Amino acid sequence: MNPSDPLLEAVRRGDARALARAITRIENREAESEELLRALFPDSGRATLLGLTGAPGAGKSTLADAIASLLRQRQKSVGIIAVDPTSPFSGGAILGDRIRMTRHHADDGVFIRSMATRGALGGLAAAAADVALLLDAAGKDTVLIETVGVGQDEIDVVRLADVTVVILVPGMGDDVQTIKAGIMEIADVFCINKADRPGADRVENELRAMLSIGHRDDGWNTPIVKTVAPDGTGVPELLDAAESYIAFLRDRGLLANKKAHNWRQRLLDLLRERLLEHALAVSGEERLSQLAERVARRELDPYSAVDSLMQRTV
Repeated sequence: MNPSDPLLEAVRRGDARALARAITRIENREAESEELLRALFPDSGRATLLGLTGAPGAGKSTLADAIASLLRQRQKSVGIIAVDPTSPFSGGAILGDRIRMTRHHADDGVFIRSMATRGALGGLAAAAADVALLLDAAGKDTVLIETVGVGQDEIDVVRLADVTVVILVPGMGDDVQTIKAGIMEIADVFCINKADRPGADRVENELRAMLSIGHRDDGWNTPIVKTVAPDGTGVPELLDAAESYIAFLRDRGLLANKKAHNWRQRLLDLLRERLLEHALAVSGEERLSQLAERVARRELDPYSAVDSLMQRTV
């Protein structure tokens, strides 16, 4: 891509229409999208990536809206990636979380994009990392990444975000969640949202009991913050806790290690994607279907079928 391409310059300026066009190219995996990201990569690396994850109904969208409002009060620009389930008809985002953030629609300092998972597991759309990079390169100070809310396996966000906030609410089985692995282990900050409901103190006590029997390798003591997102209660404390974690990592020289670890995971994801694309391009969809039929008839075991595909790619 030409370094002076108008789209590149418009994205760097944070132009909303240019960002929307560029994201559409990335989501649709258009040929020039990778060149666009290559060209913008040197402009990225300055934004704070804040992941918001938790079960459906935890109030992630409302909390993201409240955080964005507070960041704007602090004169920070914001990008929001709201990952939604996929429509079975259009393939697009089925909920469209932007409708919950309408007060920001006229604010040039906030850019919001709903993205469909399109079958991706782990709570994130496959293109979310690329879109986060794009918003970073566009000069956003903070990029909020709101996951789809798929439950205990929603852990991919930790490989992308600088800070991961796990959101719980009273009365939704959080006493069970506190003793489960997976999503509960990725929190850099715990947020008990809708804390004006009965049972908030019980959830907090259970979280503290869980945290008391374990420790993190980096030595961070995971804070617990109570919020009521619609009126902004506790949101400043939540944002301060996230910023404290970044400062903690930076002071101990761990921030660069965390970013390198995240990029290692991202490179592995890209490698898997490229290898799969290459294998399918060489073997062809027809060959894959033929092998699948043979496996289904028990004429061939699946391991030998994969070996057969691999032999054609080397």
